[in-house]
Parts: sequence; structure tokens; C-alpha cells
Amino acid sequence: MTSKLSRRSFLKHALSGFAQLAVLSAGGYGYARYAEPRWLQTKHLTLTLKRLPPAFNGMRIVQFSDVHLGFHYTAEQLSHLVGIIQSHEPDLICFTGDLYDYVVLEDAPAVIQALSRLEAPLGKGAVLGNHDYYGKEPKKITKILADSGFYVLNNQSVALNRGKDYIWLSGIEDMWNGQPDIDKAMQSVPPNDFVLLLSHCPDFADIALQYPIDLQLSGHSHGGQVRLPFYGHIVTPEYAKKYVDGLYILGDGKLQVYTNRGIGVSQYPVRFYCRPELTVLTLQSG
Repeated sequence: MTSKLSRRSFLKHALSGFAQLAVLSAGGYGYARYAEPRWLQTKHLTLTLKRLPPAFNGMRIVQFSDVHLGFHYTAEQLSHLVGIIQSHEPDLICFTGDLYDYVVLEDAPAVIQALSRLEAPLGKGAVLGNHDYYGKEPKKITKILADSGFYVLNNQSVALNRGKDYIWLSGIEDMWNGQPDIDKAMQSVPPNDFVLLLSHCPDFADIALQYPIDLQLSGHSHGGQVRLPFYGHIVTPEYAKKYVDGLYILGDGKLQVYTNRGIGVSQYPVRFYCRPELTVLTLQSG
């Protein structure tokens, strides 16, 4: 009788434990699917850069990335994001790729209307991400960004002026589906001038380190999209294996790299321990 009760008690506690795990798993999925992807985190960082001209000291950059419109992110949500970006009073706005997920939808006019509201004294720069090439859409997405007032930097650079000083904003094509050509992008840039590079893929930093580039802003990784406490990301896409999330300092400070976790999701509509991110960077010379 005692043996039967012990067995019955064990089974009862075991079934209860499995039931609790099932409830927790369901709750965890609900959080990862519906809560965290909408829980935007704004990260503020101050970066000290040796070659930054004094006139640009205190310059504020707002970076956003990986919107993935059409995959659980709408033009209406983008319009709300624009308001948040503007509230930080940026001097420069940088978008580091993947505006759409796989195809350009019929919401392009609403997207242009939203992005056109973004304003910054030094302008708005953008590069395409790997998803922006899917479905042979890069020309359409380039036009959407350009019609919204962005410099779309496909292996190109533009000079940004403050008084007599200037810096260069450079951008390269995506490593996965584009043809990145840093030599072409840098051909008009004097070697002693400060360069801010936009590269969708963060692992391009190993190439950028070989050039006179001071700061690289990237996205693509989504920070892994699902991370575990005390472990970190589980998996990241190609060309986002080394510089997955946050700030990296390479070459004894020669190059600083910041990887943004992105706004939207892709492949799987979940985020866990990896909130969507808006980055506010304040640059100071030193």
C-alpha cells in the first residue's frame, strides 16, 4: 500500500511539474511572440573618437535598423517609430538596412510619408540590407528611401559640413546579396578625414579595419533575436557571427563598431531577452 501511494504521489507530482512547464512554455512563447517584439529599448552611448573634428563634438546620431516591413511590422508602426526618433533631436539619422522583409508591399506611399517626417541638420543616410535585395527589389527600395530624403549610399560617400570642418558618411552594399566595394566608396575621401561607415553586415568590420575608417554602424544580426541569460545569442545569420550586439573596439581603438539589434523580426516572429533597439550615439572628440 505504501509503495502504491509513493508511486501515485510521484506520478501526481511529475504530472503537476509537466503541467507547470507547459504553462510556463506557453507563457514564455506569448511573451516572446507578442510582448518583447513591441518593447522598444533606446540605448544611449557616448563614443570618444580621436579623429573627430572639434566642430562635430557632441554630435548626436540616431541609428535604426532591420525594420522588416511586411513581416509583422506595419507602416503605421513605422510612423510611430519616426516620432520616437525625432524626439531625440538627432543631428544625423542612419538606417542600416532591411527596410522590407521579402517584397515591397503596396504600403510604399505610407512608408515614404512616414520616413519623410524624419529631419536632422546633417541629413539622413542609409544602406540596403540583404532582405532589400530579395524579389529583385533593390531599385524599388532605393527609390523609397531616396524619395523619403535619405542618402542611399551604394559604395558611395558624402561630405557632411559643420562650419569649416567636415566628416564623411560612407556606405557599402550588402555583403550577402550586394557587391560591397570599399575602395570605390572611399575613392573621394582624403585619408586623414574622419569617416563614419554604414554597413548592413557587422562582420565587414574586419575589412573596414584595413582602411582609414573611424566608426562603423551595422545591423543584420538582430542580436540573435533569441538570447539566453548567461549564454547569449543562440544563432545569428552569415556575416554577423563576430560582432553580434553592441559596441566593439578594434585595432587598439582605431575602429569602433556598433551593431544595432534591429526594430523588427524575420524568419521567426519572436524575440526573447533581445528587445528591439533604437540607438542614440553622442560623439565626442578626443
